[in-house]
Amino acid sequence: MSRIFSKWYDFIMGPLEKGKFKTVRKDLLQRANGSVLEIGSGTGVNFPYYHSVTKVTAIEPSQHMIERSRKRREMSVVPIQIIQDNAERLPFDDDTFDTVVATLVLCTIPNPEAALQEMKRVCKPEGKILMFEHVKMNNVVLANLQEYLTPLWKKVCDGCCLNRDTLQMINENGLQIVHKKTFYNGLFIQVEVGITD
Repeated sequence: MSRIFSKWYDFIMGPLEKGKFKTVRKDLLQRANGSVLEIGSGTGVNFPYYHSVTKVTAIEPSQHMIERSRKRREMSVVPIQIIQDNAERLPFDDDTFDTVVATLVLCTIPNPEAALQEMKRVCKPEGKILMFEHVKMNNVVLANLQEYLTPLWKKVCDGCCLNRDTLQMINENGLQIVHKKTFYNGLFIQVEVGITD
């Protein structure tokens, strides 16, 4: 991520993060337990919402985002380690984490299918993957609008793709949705995912 985008990210997202997104994140992360891996931790927006976990290992490719997350990490009530790396090739053994968390990140990962496979690999068989993402909408008109806007949106928002069919990717990568909520007419989803063979 660019320094400019990381600098303005919290300001741009502020109205949503102080409203509905705060509720969604709290609801999602209260289901996290044990040792947690967070994919694409960004500016550390999730860090204050971890309570019932032993520790959090956060993966973030952007040094600029890591710098902006340090204050939230220091204020966290649980230990948080941030590693600069990417989600497509995680530096962890199989079956390492009890919970894997991904929030508003699959839209920007260059190879989201590889990231999902890695999330599945490092999550324990009895573990869970918790996601909060924006997705391609079911409404045909709105979905077409997402397709139309994505090329420009990617340039403005540092690689963010509006048109990713994340639910389909989840189902096609050996993951099973065990709980799902939708928001804003299906633009955003909150899901708990189980591991399948």
